[in-house]
Amino acid sequence: LLLLDEPVAGLDPIVTAELYELIDKINRSGVTVIMVTHDLTTALKYSRHILCMTEKDHFFGSREEFLKSRFASFMRGGEADA
Repeated sequence: LLLLDEPVAGLDPIVTAELYELIDKINRSGVTVIMVTHDLTTALKYSRHILCMTEKDHFFGSREEFLKSRFASFMRGGEADA
């Protein structure tokens, strides 16, 4: 199990990309990775499951389920009913 909290905070774009590739490689080797990030694009690129929490509600499910949910719309600036 690998727990990460904003692992690329303060890193330049090249090192950020390298670190995400390393994390992905570790995950594909069989290690479970739980990562906190505010970067929705990266979360959707590398994750298989998403936990999204707002002040009023939460979502947990697959990346595909998230993309179909009202949370995806909310996180992209849509209606604030999430």
